Amino acid sequence: MAEHGAGAFLHDGVILLGFALLFVLLFRRLGLGATLGYLVAGAVVGPQVLGLVGDAESMISIAELGIVLLLFVVGLELNPARLWRMRHVIFGFGLAQVVACGLAIFATILAITGYPLAAALAIGLPLGLSSTAQVLPMLQSAGRLRTPFGERAFGILLFQDLSIIPLITIVAALGSQSAPDDAMPGWQLAIVTIVVVIGLVAAGRFALRPLFRLIGGLGEREMFVVAGLFTVAGSALLMELIGLSTALGAFIAGVMLADTPYRHELEADIEPFRSILLGMFFLAVGMMLDLGAIADQPLFVIGMALVLISLKTAIIAALGMLFRMDWRNALALGLLLSQGGEFGFVLFTQARGAGIIDAETASLFGAIVTLSMATTPFLMIIARRFRNKGAATSEGREGPLDQHARALVVGYGRFGQGVAQMLMAGGISVTLIDRDVDRIDMSGEFGFKVYYGDGMRLDLLRQAGGGEAQLIMFCTDKDQVEPEFMSAVHEAFPQAAIYVRGFDRRSVMKLGRGPQEFVMREVYESAIRMALLGLDRMGLSAEQLDHAETVYRDMDRRRMRMQIDTGDIRAASESMVRSPDRNPLTDQAG
Repeated sequence: MAEHGAGAFLHDGVILLGFALLFVLLFRRLGLGATLGYLVAGAVVGPQVLGLVGDAESMISIAELGIVLLLFVVGLELNPARLWRMRHVIFGFGLAQVVACGLAIFATILAITGYPLAAALAIGLPLGLSSTAQVLPMLQSAGRLRTPFGERAFGILLFQDLSIIPLITIVAALGSQSAPDDAMPGWQLAIVTIVVVIGLVAAGRFALRPLFRLIGGLGEREMFVVAGLFTVAGSALLMELIGLSTALGAFIAGVMLADTPYRHELEADIEPFRSILLGMFFLAVGMMLDLGAIADQPLFVIGMALVLISLKTAIIAALGMLFRMDWRNALALGLLLSQGGEFGFVLFTQARGAGIIDAETASLFGAIVTLSMATTPFLMIIARRFRNKGAATSEGREGPLDQHARALVVGYGRFGQGVAQMLMAGGISVTLIDRDVDRIDMSGEFGFKVYYGDGMRLDLLRQAGGGEAQLIMFCTDKDQVEPEFMSAVHEAFPQAAIYVRGFDRRSVMKLGRGPQEFVMREVYESAIRMALLGLDRMGLSAEQLDHAETVYRDMDRRRMRMQIDTGDIRAASESMVRSPDRNPLTDQAG
């Protein structure tokens, strides 16, 4: 029997992973995202189509650990100070969204379907929630989780997670079955929750940090995995025991460890488990999709999904503008959060168990939630276009103003920081511009004023004082500076000398003999310096060191000129030193 069980598990696992691999690769290739690929794969292998794998409900109970791990990883990104800074977004924007969307959908269902008041409320309030498991990975993969836009989306999702317990309480109160005799009163639950949260924070500071310090000293990486999973599971279990969200417990555990030096190690160790379990979650959701219900009432399911998406998009966009977002970002946020969420399945099950709705209704609205989740990748393509058109907006960050600085430094990363501080050490006033919000915040903690903005726009450079600057230095990462833009900058600000940080030889070749004064390859000088230190350690004389540096610089300069002239990266490659036998020092000695 055990062998049969193990064989069935392997059989189902191979089928699920195979179909997931196929559809995720296909949908990624089509630019539709992994989530939709998992949903379709689950629907295809599930009982409604091929019937290759069943028992989606037991699978989803395990896969929900993916949401727990996701919230833990998110918590690792948010230290307590940053979370406190977000309190207005969480308890202001988040509360307004849950209440407004829930009541609007409730009223719509009541008007369209004619369901009883209790049933419409038990369905409408859960539909006001969005999919944490779908939205957060999208924000993470796009690198937008730690931006003001991402913070607003996360703040709303976090409040939605906090609202699960009140919603379950409302559903239970609407039901025909009375609450259990041992159910905890609301005020008592609130006190217990506060005590548990304080206890978790204390455990993190006085127990977990010393534990991870001990593991770090032992150098046993697998113990980090064990300790990390234990932390997540323990916090989630503690929250579940008092009737709160397990994901909330995992999130608090992450926040506890956000300020520790082990954050990145934990994140790297937990990430594979999170990715696999979240994939399983969406596979299970796809398997649970009731295609029969859609086939029986296709117009109702599709129409309600469209109504749900439209209502939530409009309400969240309107709230976003009330909370001082520009209309493009507000609309993008509305589209991002317009789907139903995974907690809808939980609350529909609660409503069915309480006798408020029947199994067919729960299945029907479960299909509506799943269909709305399937539209999110398509809606995000639309949202991305809106956001790209409005990329010039600072999302509430202070843009650069004309401070009459003598130099503009665009890009305040590890390279730009050194450049800017050297200029200031020489008595030159500098205006700093960057687009990385986290970097701007971090720089502010060290007393540096960095302005938010896209330094690749002429109007922003003009606003920042480019017309009076004597130096404009582009210190951006990677290969961001285009030759045409350099010509435009030179034409707009002819009085300024232009310096550019080049990523590699190809970026220098691309800029060619443009109007810029100089292009510095980012690792050129440090590579020469390190080699000289090594040669000195090997016992070479000062004359030999000078000769080696001169020969290499001359060779590299001639090669670079040839590459720019010909546009061929292989030009003058015969002059490169490929072995000790072709060493200019050896030639000199000979």
